[in-house]
Amino acid sequence: MMALPGGRHLDSIPIPGQRLHLMQVDSVQRWMEDLKLMTECECMCVLQAKPISLEEDAQGDLILAGGPGPGDPLQLLLKRGWVISTELRRIGQKLAQDRWARVHSMSVRLTCHARSMVSEYSAVSRSPSQEMGQIEKLLMEKCSELSAVTERCLQVENEHVLKSMKACVSETLSTLGQHFGQLLELALTREVQALVRKIDASDNIYTMESTTGNLFSLTQEGAPLCRIIAKVDGVLCLADILTDDSHSEATRAEAAAVVAQVTSPHLSFTQHLSSFLESMEEIVTALIKLCQEASSGEVFLLASAALANITFFDTMACEMLLQLNAIRVLLEACSDKQRVDTPYTRDQIVTILANMSVLEQCASDIIQENGVQLIMGMLSEKPRSGTPAEVAACERVQQKAAVTLARLSRDPDVAREAVRLSCMSRLIELCRSPSERNSSDAVLVACLAALRRLAGVCPEGLQDSDFQQLVQPRLVDSFLLCSNMEESFV
Repeated sequence: MMALPGGRHLDSIPIPGQRLHLMQVDSVQRWMEDLKLMTECECMCVLQAKPISLEEDAQGDLILAGGPGPGDPLQLLLKRGWVISTELRRIGQKLAQDRWARVHSMSVRLTCHARSMVSEYSAVSRSPSQEMGQIEKLLMEKCSELSAVTERCLQVENEHVLKSMKACVSETLSTLGQHFGQLLELALTREVQALVRKIDASDNIYTMESTTGNLFSLTQEGAPLCRIIAKVDGVLCLADILTDDSHSEATRAEAAAVVAQVTSPHLSFTQHLSSFLESMEEIVTALIKLCQEASSGEVFLLASAALANITFFDTMACEMLLQLNAIRVLLEACSDKQRVDTPYTRDQIVTILANMSVLEQCASDIIQENGVQLIMGMLSEKPRSGTPAEVAACERVQQKAAVTLARLSRDPDVAREAVRLSCMSRLIELCRSPSERNSSDAVLVACLAALRRLAGVCPEGLQDSDFQQLVQPRLVDSFLLCSNMEESFV
């Protein structure tokens, strides 16, 4: 993923792509596209009248051999941005190693890439703003300055002088990176804004489907693009798609995927999502409806992932979900293998339940819908394939199920129902047997907390040894006891 200088998610959720077009970037296709950018940089050196480097790491030089198609400014910016970001990082590495010949040749190449990005984008974009023009000028000035100062460094032999010049090069490189980041963000914001306006203005269903798919593809480029989409009110534009039943299920699912990415709790920005609150009730209502009517596991996964992230974003969403009978919808879906058939989907469901369980009213709905039994089943989540991603998803399901149970057990009725269903026995097993929790410390802590909450209501459900080791001591002492059970002292 390309990140802006100075600058994870459906990242952990595999999304099958057979049914929903444009829902993920094909990794093989992406790799083949990136191969175009990784060729020996001979032409650039010859054009600049510089000798071709004989150093062994010159084989990894970058040049945009097969650029994006004409009239595609977003792809142009992303590809050029990736190349320039990589060059900036590599120049910094060579500078730290005092490899001045490489620093200079790469600085010349960086100047060429920056000039190409500016000229190519100017050729395919609308009239640039005055602010962009100013930053372009500053960027090119710093590129020229970097090339000039690194060339002078090649002539210096005095180590003391070279050391002082190194600090100057480092400062120039840092300023250049800042200018490049500012220019790239301005240009990307401009293009994403045009994409959002295109969705708003279009009455053609195929255009809207295609453009929504493009937005989702952009979210795969990382947090900077998600932040830009949020900044230009892209989520509000997607809210119109989600709430319009005339759009196909696939289009609404893609819109849900973008919402899930932009509202991911793993992203550090929230200031640009304030306007999202204005349409949150409509979005939450549309997403729970999409969950209820989903024709496939992929659609349900995307809609529930968006809901899960929104419950992190604002607690008001949990109250809305409670009013919309979301607990019944989610628990009913758990018995439908067509919609809920993977630990990734159960991870989203239990995340929503865990966040909703902070509300006192949630306990009665859970009991009414036999939710405690479902949570008990989630404590026994096991991977089918054994892949690292699936094992991690199962750990998250177990951890969040224990957290949900601990929160809900504030209500004595829930606690007694959990004891009746032998939840305490399962929690003890997870604490004492590392293999049952895949040696996860997070699962262990959550299970100890849940066990202590249940023991406070129904202490008679514990044997003396379990009480003395898992409940009576400080939590940290019980944790250390259980986490050391797998160690061998042979």
